[in-house]
Amino acid sequence: MWRMLNMEVTLIDHMGSDLSVVNAARVSFSKESEWESITPAGPVSNLLKESDEKLIKYLAKHNHWTPFGHCSVSFRIKAPIFVARQLGKHQVGLVWNEVSRRYVDSQPEFYYPEYWRGRPTDKKQGSSEEEININPSTGTGPSLLSDYEQAIRRCMWTYDELLRKGVAPEMARIVLPQSMYTEWHWTGSLMAFSRVCSLRIKLDVQEETRDIASLIDVECEKLFPISWTHLGTVQ
Repeated sequence: MWRMLNMEVTLIDHMGSDLSVVNAARVSFSKESEWESITPAGPVSNLLKESDEKLIKYLAKHNHWTPFGHCSVSFRIKAPIFVARQLGKHQVGLVWNEVSRRYVDSQPEFYYPEYWRGRPTDKKQGSSEEEININPSTGTGPSLLSDYEQAIRRCMWTYDELLRKGVAPEMARIVLPQSMYTEWHWTGSLMAFSRVCSLRIKLDVQEETRDIASLIDVECEKLFPISWTHLGTVQ
């Protein structure tokens, strides 16, 4: 019925390169740059000239964001609903299309935490490093993960029963918990994803959300190594 799954970030498409950022900026002077083709070590490809790398650094440092908006990245992401809803708060420069349980009634999959993090004592949100793994009301009893599994089973029984009785999927889905996995396509400019990662990789962000942002960070760095490095230094 359900199983422990890893969250997934899959690159499905991208447009542009570090050179695209450079030329979007240089068009202001009706100029255009090219990749460095010859170096002391011999011919190369996809290597920026030193002057172009300095330009990208300047653009990022002085908040000239528009050249970075000419590059885009598309991902397919699989994560629990509670993670998706946190990331979905980012709207500027991003578009989002998600699997809909109005149309899909296949068996859901659920996130299974390795352990329960404790509540922090020094702030109102977030979690501590403390591991909570017993029934907090009595100090004894089954693992909280076992309690969680039972709760999921009850939700699934109710969901399946509603569907069997002819209830529309768009109504039956209301009993499914936030730990259910969802999938979505997420497309945005390099500038927009830089903002997402700068905010969501911070240590005070929920761990599961931070994990998704970190995977996005890795993919964007591969595609736009110079731009991504300098965007990251000014956030």
